[in-house]
Amino acid sequence: MFALCVLAVFCSVTLSRSAPPACEGLVRPLDPLDRDHLAGRWVMVAGVLSDPAHLEHFKTRDSAVITFANSSDSSKLSFTCAFNFGGNCRYLHCNISLVGSSFTLNDVNVTVTFLSTSCPDCLAMHFNNRASKVQRLYLFSRRREVEPRVMEELQDQSRCLHLTPLVVMDPTKELCLKEMSGQRDTGTQTVS
Repeated sequence: MFALCVLAVFCSVTLSRSAPPACEGLVRPLDPLDRDHLAGRWVMVAGVLSDPAHLEHFKTRDSAVITFANSSDSSKLSFTCAFNFGGNCRYLHCNISLVGSSFTLNDVNVTVTFLSTSCPDCLAMHFNNRASKVQRLYLFSRRREVEPRVMEELQDQSRCLHLTPLVVMDPTKELCLKEMSGQRDTGTQTVS
């Protein structure tokens, strides 16, 4: 009888450790979204994607920086992306309208939702392309690297969203830091 009790306890401990993370809390939209906290420059630390072809393209990215700037309209922000691909910087700038904890990039049919994270200087951003069903989850921070517990949390979020394994950005790679004017089109600049 004692052996059966020990076996039951062992099995319950083993099952609880292999159970999936509590997804409801991990993929909860960030609410409320603090616009002042959002403003400024954020560096991509890691990403996960739902599509292997997009993942291979993502792996060619040396670094990525996003910048949010407040506007006089409390529902609008300026959103700038700077990507470094092998020493060539590509820039994208657009104005976005926040709705709760999300915004939509209408040109590419993507809804971006800010997810809750335990990291105070991080942004977890879930990109969902409704047309192609491709999803992305990116972790941005004010720092180039974050603690292992933050990466574990991102990995748990990616499991909840059924995404591929985590890709961590190389913190030694050059960032594209050129400031954008009000351009909407992408441009290219070579990093020296």
